[in-house]
Amino acid sequence: MTDREALFERLREPWDLLVLGGGATGAGVLWEATLRGLKAALVEAKDFASGTSSRSTKLLHGGVRYLELAVRRLDPRQLRLVREALGERRVVLGLAPHLARPLTLVTPLFRPLEIPYYWAGLKLYDLLSGRRWLAPSRYLPPGAVRALFPDLPPTLGGVAYADGQFEDFRLNLALILSALERGGVALNHAQAKALLLEGGRVRGAVVEDRLTGREVEVWAKAVVNATGPLADGVRRLLDPDLPPLLTPSSGAHLVLDYPLEAGLLLPRTRDGRVLFLLPYRGRALLGTTDLPAGPTPCPLPREEEVAYLLEEVRPYLGDLSGRVRAAWSGLRPLVGRGETRFLVRDHHIEARGGLYTLVGGKWTTFRLMARDLVERVAGDLGLTLPPSSSHATPLLGAGPRPPLDLPEGVAEHLYATYGVLAPKVAALGDRPLLPGLPYLEGEVVWAVGRELARKPLDVLARRMGLALLDREQALLALPRVVERMAPLLGWDEREREEALEEARRALPGLC
Repeated sequence: MTDREALFERLREPWDLLVLGGGATGAGVLWEATLRGLKAALVEAKDFASGTSSRSTKLLHGGVRYLELAVRRLDPRQLRLVREALGERRVVLGLAPHLARPLTLVTPLFRPLEIPYYWAGLKLYDLLSGRRWLAPSRYLPPGAVRALFPDLPPTLGGVAYADGQFEDFRLNLALILSALERGGVALNHAQAKALLLEGGRVRGAVVEDRLTGREVEVWAKAVVNATGPLADGVRRLLDPDLPPLLTPSSGAHLVLDYPLEAGLLLPRTRDGRVLFLLPYRGRALLGTTDLPAGPTPCPLPREEEVAYLLEEVRPYLGDLSGRVRAAWSGLRPLVGRGETRFLVRDHHIEARGGLYTLVGGKWTTFRLMARDLVERVAGDLGLTLPPSSSHATPLLGAGPRPPLDLPEGVAEHLYATYGVLAPKVAALGDRPLLPGLPYLEGEVVWAVGRELARKPLDVLARRMGLALLDREQALLALPRVVERMAPLLGWDEREREEALEEARRALPGLC
């Protein structure tokens, strides 16, 4: 069992790096630093991946839209980002094959001039992948498109291409747990309340355990601000007058009861964006929006965002408003000022008095972001590091699918969540959490004992993923999850009721 108390006590040790923020950026930095011999600790105010990092479009991709912007605007930064991300797409697929897989997407064609335009664009996408390509893009005749998407209006065919799809919250957790196995420390529900200064430089933080109220001073040679959309707030702990680095934008997604065999890229929307409709756990994931937003840890999808997504998909697939099973929103920490859809998704490092702020980027390039940050800090501190091995070191759970004496749907779910550890999870309890669903009660025990889950939504949203898939089913499962967690965490009847009510209130924002 992962001993949270022992992890808290270890925060009293001196560290090379203290990472603030347990999303994709912070988890990537922790993993990279630990692999390269640095002593690193991470604290997260809520749960790992509780913000944007569990609310992405769940694509490992270079970015078809960014490629189009690069060509149209002759923007070398966009082009470089696409090329780097396409290379990283293949890397991540290899690091966690149980959590990531290739996905076929189709762009439907409705006008004759679209045929050469999209075919040439996706061939360029292939070319930029270099030796790390997944599969060649190809033209699909109208009958093949209709077979995949029978509700589409008549097409002139489509262009199929390959990208990657992954389970973002599980990959985030795999990075954290892999770093723990190598001696790192990571603690969720632990908030940095103030920065510690020594000789005018940031040398740590005062960290509060939000579950117990205890505080500890954590000292480090450098502090990494990896708090995503909240990064400007952390920067202003050092200097309240700092101008903002970020222009956050809201990206809302809908989960629809609409099974798919392949992804659908809808290339024309009223604001010039593209929409994705992707197969996701037997349903469809529709996204994303791009609206200016303020920094908040638990953004809710706005009514206009939900209406926008349903309205934009209606000409293609009809009215899907009655099929919405879940809706959630994440904030992109975009660097710079201006219209958000034109801002480059590149990352940026700001070093200011021992506080290193790492912002921007996207999930696909998390490893490059972490590598650049760790090497920058090591250079400033005069530390010599071995070469990075994060591109070739499999994450916890990676490996061939083990045999499981369970129904195929359950076995598939367990492998796609826990990888080679699936049999150990099943051994803790193979009773279904809800009838007809693949989730097992043993997953609750595993999440608490081995994955630092301490609240019901830690389990339902960011260990199992049920709350991201279907809000109604998550509510039905909630009492049983609390019942299984209570003896493991020593909750009395009052604490059970408090946990239940807190989860019900927090479910819309998934925090």
